[in-house]
Amino acid sequence: MRKILFLCLVGLSCTICTARAQSVDSVGVHLLNYPSRLFGRLQSKLSGLNNDLTAQTQKYLDRMSRREQRLEKKLMPMDPAGAKRLFAGSAAEYAVLIQRLRSDSGNSHQALSGQYQPYADSLQGEMRFLQQNPQLLGAGVQLQGPMSQLQALQARLQVADQAKLFIQQRRQLISQYITQHTNLQGIVSGYYSGISKDAYYYSQQVNQYRDMLNDPGRLEQKALGMVSRLPAYQAFMKNNSQLSGLFRLPGGGGDSSAAQAIPGLQTHSQVAQQVQGHIATNGGDGGMGALQSKIQSAQSQLDSYKSKLSQLGAGSTPSDAPDFRPNDQKTKTFLKRLEYGVNFQTTHNNYYYPIVTDLGLSIGYKLGHSNIVGIGASYKMGWGSDIRHIAITGQGAGLRSFVQIAIKHGLSATGGFEYNYTTPFTSYQQLKQLQYWTKSGLIGISKTIEVKSKFFKKTNLQLLWDFLSYSQAPPTQPFLFRIGYALN
Repeated sequence: MRKILFLCLVGLSCTICTARAQSVDSVGVHLLNYPSRLFGRLQSKLSGLNNDLTAQTQKYLDRMSRREQRLEKKLMPMDPAGAKRLFAGSAAEYAVLIQRLRSDSGNSHQALSGQYQPYADSLQGEMRFLQQNPQLLGAGVQLQGPMSQLQALQARLQVADQAKLFIQQRRQLISQYITQHTNLQGIVSGYYSGISKDAYYYSQQVNQYRDMLNDPGRLEQKALGMVSRLPAYQAFMKNNSQLSGLFRLPGGGGDSSAAQAIPGLQTHSQVAQQVQGHIATNGGDGGMGALQSKIQSAQSQLDSYKSKLSQLGAGSTPSDAPDFRPNDQKTKTFLKRLEYGVNFQTTHNNYYYPIVTDLGLSIGYKLGHSNIVGIGASYKMGWGSDIRHIAITGQGAGLRSFVQIAIKHGLSATGGFEYNYTTPFTSYQQLKQLQYWTKSGLIGISKTIEVKSKFFKKTNLQLLWDFLSYSQAPPTQPFLFRIGYALN
């Protein structure tokens, strides 16, 4: 009987191993279709983030350093001792951060510090796993380039975190100096305001780069999904991910006590032993149950406090909270500040021409706080003389410029200058006849309505007055009503 049972167990284990091997082989076959062009795109993306983060960090550090130097020169004649204490070593610290930013290649940084970056952790684990298992990808795939760029980006994000902390500390010290020297507030306040704005915008800039790093594209998601199905990769991540380096994951292999302790903190086992010893000495047999009840009560109260803080808009530290109205577009790239739109208006030019519809395209640049400047073009499409004589014809074209300044509650003052060709045409050569172009000067008001649509993000209703219409021969329509849609 024992032999039969042993043979059954052996057969069952062989069946499981065979099934596992088939599963691994099956996924391995799928990796033959792994998008190898991914690594070229990754290298380009990470290189761009590296360059942008380096340039922005150096720009803000240089600007902060110059502000402090100018402030020190202002304060030295009035308070030499206080100025020396306030600016002692700050210039050298700025120089050290800039040098570290330029020279740190990330070879000694294997994981991001500070805020946990889930996608960056997965991406680094994926590339390290594939580097150790090159047979899954085939020959010719180079991983060293994107891995080096990722390590360099990790290092620069760490330097950026150090720069953020140092800038916040400098801001707090200058704020304390203002509080203690009320007679110098008129001199210091202007510099402090500039430092405060720089500190806020730099913090937002770094957060934006983190978000860009943790925003995988469709190709990256596909590649990671293929690798994540491998049991070998899952085991690899349990032992080598950033998260497992901080807290040993269950099932990660090895003794959990072997995980490296964070300097200055007691390990989990040490805390557990102390708690159990204290409860056994003072609480008796029912001590553990009473402790668990108190912990649950405290957790419930903590959750209640978190909910109240969330409702009050908490979520940032006092050092990150701006003491001015921030520009929500300042830290965005040029392309991210562009707004594309379409609009139309239906008009009757005069008794010579039938009803036409102006179809316009526009591109605007967001200055901030919903203030936009931009340019556009339009095509005047004729629909025929009446319902019995419908004919789509070219009735003209237009070139536009516009500015939109937010007022409140979605209302904006708007204006612009336009050139319009209001003569029917059959070829684009006719549009070159400048004598047929008329001018329009527009001022008016617009109402922006947010919409939830796959393509359009908001609707813009405009009522405009053409104050140059009366000087045209024949006069053009003085009042225009346009409906526009923003694509982003």
